[in-house]
Order: sequence, then C-alpha cells, then structure tokens
Amino acid sequence: MNVPLPARLRELTELLKRATGPLPLPTRRGLVFDVALALALGIASVQYAVEHWDGRVQTAVDGVVEPWVPAEPSEPAPPPVPPPLPDGPPPGPGWLAGWLLPVALAVAASAPLALRRRYPLAVLWIVTVAVSLTPTSTPRTTSYACVIAAYGAAAYSPYRVATLASLPVAVFALSRLADGTLPVVQNEYIPLLILVPIVVAANGLRTWKLRAGESDARMSALERERAEELRRAAEQERARIARELHDVVTHNVSVMVIQAGAARKVMATTPDRAREALLAVEASGRAAMAELRHAMGLLTMDEDTTGTGGAATPDLAPQPGLGQLDALVARVREAGLPVELTVSGTPRPVPSGVGLAAYRVVQEALTNTVKHAAGSTAAVTVAYGDDGLRVEVTDTGGTPSASAATGGGRGLIGLRERLSVYGGTLHTGPRPGGGYRVEAEIPLEKTCPLEEM
Repeated sequence: MNVPLPARLRELTELLKRATGPLPLPTRRGLVFDVALALALGIASVQYAVEHWDGRVQTAVDGVVEPWVPAEPSEPAPPPVPPPLPDGPPPGPGWLAGWLLPVALAVAASAPLALRRRYPLAVLWIVTVAVSLTPTSTPRTTSYACVIAAYGAAAYSPYRVATLASLPVAVFALSRLADGTLPVVQNEYIPLLILVPIVVAANGLRTWKLRAGESDARMSALERERAEELRRAAEQERARIARELHDVVTHNVSVMVIQAGAARKVMATTPDRAREALLAVEASGRAAMAELRHAMGLLTMDEDTTGTGGAATPDLAPQPGLGQLDALVARVREAGLPVELTVSGTPRPVPSGVGLAAYRVVQEALTNTVKHAAGSTAAVTVAYGDDGLRVEVTDTGGTPSASAATGGGRGLIGLRERLSVYGGTLHTGPRPGGGYRVEAEIPLEKTCPLEEM
C-alpha cells in the first residue's frame, strides 16, 4: 500500500516524539553534581583553548597565519636569536577566529551539562552542534562534554527513539576531530583517572547494598503487616461466625427444648397437644437447619460454588430481616410464650444489614425471655422514625427454665457489635414494674436508596 510522503513524515515525527516512560525526577544532590561538573569542565576547556593559542608564535604572510620556524644556518655560526614571544594572542584577523571561537565553543558545550538530567536530549543536541563547529586543532574544548552529554541522554532521556537516532550523529561529529590533534591524557592525571572510577564503583556498590538492605527490611515489614492483617481478619471472621451460629442455634434449640419438654409432659393425657408441640419442634429444627446451611455455605463457598467452575451454586435462603419477624413471633408463640408484635410509623425498606441486625435483636431477646422468664408475656415493638429505627422487646418477668444455665452471655455482646457497625446502640436492663427490656436504636437516612429502586 502506497503511503504518501507527508503521512510517513508525520508517523516518523510521532515516533520520535513518543516517550517510553517518565523522565526520572532529579535529586538535589544530582543537580548540584551536574552544576559542579559543568563548571569544572568549562574552566578546564577554556583554559585549554587559551593556553593552546598562547604557546604559538604567529606571523601574517599573505593574510595566512602560520607558526614561526627558525631558518637553518648556512655556515657554522651561531643561529640567529628569534624574536621574543608576545604576551598574548597576536593581533590581527586570525585572533578572533583562532582564539575567541574555541573559548565560546568550550562554554557552549560545557554550560548545558548543568541541565543534563532535566533536558538530556536537548543538551546532547546543543553539545553536538558545538562539536561540529569545533576546529580540529582544539578537540579537547568540546569532546569531553560530548561524551558526558551522550551518557546523560542514554541514561535519562525518555525519548528512546530520538536518542538512538541522535547518538550516531554525535559519534560522527566526534570522529571528524580525529583528523586533528587527539585528546591526550597527561601523565599526572592517569592515577586520578584510575582511582576515581574505583571510588565511584565502590560507592555505588555500597549504595546498592544499603538500598537492597532497606528493600529487604521494607519487604519484611510489609510481610509482617500482612500477616497481622490476616490474623485480625481471621479473628473478626471467627467472631462473626460465632455470632451467627449463636443467633441461629441458641434461639431454635431453646424453642425445640421447651416444645419437646411440653410434649413429654402432655403426651399421655392429651396426645393432640403433644402432637402440636412436636410439630413446632420440627418447624424450629427445619428453620435452624436452613439458617445453618446458609451460614456454612458462605464459609465453604469457592470458585466452584459460584457457578463459574462447573459446579452448581448452592440453594441458599436469604438472610432474615424485618419481613420475617411475623414468622419468628409465630414460632415463639407456638413454643408457649404469648408475644405481641406492634409496628409503628411508616414501614420502608432498610439496608439488608440493618434488617438482619434488627431481626437478631428480636430473636435474641425472645430467646432470653423463653429461657429466663417462663410463664411471662412479651411485646415486640418496631418503630420507623424519620432518621432511625427503634426495636424494643419487653417481657413481664417469670421463672428461669431448665436451659437458662447454659447461656454464656455472648448474645448481648454480639448484638452490640452488630449494631456498632451501623452506628446503632443497645440498651438492656430490668423494667421498673418487673420484667426485662431490650431496646436497639439504629440510625437511618431520611431517604433510603432502596425506596428509589
């Protein structure tokens, strides 16, 4: 497929402008080092340019500047004394091109190195231009700066394609300086050039070890924190499971025990009443089994039970809520405890967690009444307010049953924990006229989102 040339140029431009990653954020230490490096290299380059031209004697012949060469003697006689060297660069048209230009190029190539971490590719381009303009007789004024700029672009520039395209240009610009005098390292600098890389490498190795140690310490701390979080999550889950099992088992088993005891007492005299009591035991057992299957199904559910792994999803009944209070009260009535349910205010949908908490409050209070106040009557009140839900369960007092000694007091503690999740409070205590009262208040929003669905 033929692609127009402008389109190809645009694609090439976009490719060069495409960044492969973010520019590394320079540190203050790195910026200070770059400024010091640019200053030191600039001073050395300018000094080289000045000394290079101060050490030459020049004469103008036909407008061409050439170095002075002593004449060979024609007879054995003392050679003529050459004229004294001038104190500075000789005047004339060659002074501007021969002395000022290398100094300007040295400054232009060294100064941008102070920004090589912020603008690495731009610094390489500027130094490459300076290298291209450098006379072959003064290669040291820009060659070292070009090497440093190329390293900075390769190390820091996020524009990898443009950098890879610019590096060969810089190499070509440096190669043209090979026709002149190559940079030569003086003997007194050789030990320095050997020791400095060794010190830098040793410091880098030490820094790497320190950072590796810090990384290991951070990873160990994160692992400990994760293990602690898992432990706390497991404890919270165990507490939640204990509350669920307590609420499910205690209520239904208490009702079953009372109904079974009643059936045993009247079995010989009134079989019909015994049959009704046994039917109530059966109903309570079925309800307990349904809620236990629900709780245990949540604990054992994995990927194969979610319908994605080929296994069938377990048939779990929904968690009870305020809509199941009538059935709960009916079961308690069948157990022999007269209960009256009153709903005031305007009923409205509430969040499932709030409904479950209110249901558990009524369930636990009626269970305690069956166990600790046999022969009493109970009243359940559910009041819907503008900004809250109030659930109250009262009884008139009675005698403890045989199963009263099996309680451990975990029920009310679990209820307080449930209600605290939703900002609710629980108040319990004896009534002034006798009996016991359990009252829960749960805040609700004035406009429940479920009403709008």
